[in-house]
Amino acid sequence: MTRDRLTLAALCVVLVALGALAWVLSLRPALQPQAETLQQLPRSIGGWEGSNVPLENNVESVLQADFNLQRAYQHPTGATIWLYIGYYGTARGGRPEHTPRSCYTSAGWGIARSRTIPVAGQLRVRELLVEQPGQRRLVHYWLRSWRRTGMVSGFEQNLDRLRGRLGGGRADGALVRLSTPLDVDEEAARSRLIAFATELDPLLAQRWPEEVASSR
Repeated sequence: MTRDRLTLAALCVVLVALGALAWVLSLRPALQPQAETLQQLPRSIGGWEGSNVPLENNVESVLQADFNLQRAYQHPTGATIWLYIGYYGTARGGRPEHTPRSCYTSAGWGIARSRTIPVAGQLRVRELLVEQPGQRRLVHYWLRSWRRTGMVSGFEQNLDRLRGRLGGGRADGALVRLSTPLDVDEEAARSRLIAFATELDPLLAQRWPEEVASSR
């Protein structure tokens, strides 16, 4: 058998396997998320006190998440951290419709810098420095699931979702975003975001939504 025929045969085997996998996954019952546990995220985190900030209806419709949580956390020093969590169940594909980068640019913010930085353990974040006339903010965001945290790209999340689908039929996920005003001291702004993320991420793991089979 020539090399071309071997390649063609291997490709056919892969396509058949993928088709069989898709068929098996399609037979599994649809999962409905029970995301109310995220609403129970503490208002007090590491000395910060939070209050809910409702999303505008048009913003919610664009995000298309199963659950949104937006809060402003205040520190006794006067510092502010804004938190947003967008949770997407398995039926929604487990990943956000829009990335913070695209959201900021569409809202008129410029991206002055973008990089990935380690926080603690598995947790990494994507850091953006965004600016518009008269305002600058430091933004940290990451993607997580019940299996893994600290994902900063769609490719990483796609691999995690595939593992979840194969392992238990579950492929839900969330986008977590923190932002704070950027004053003269950039290092201080970064430090408060990192400290808050270190406190927050284990709390998210403890309150991660369950998914139950639909009765349909």
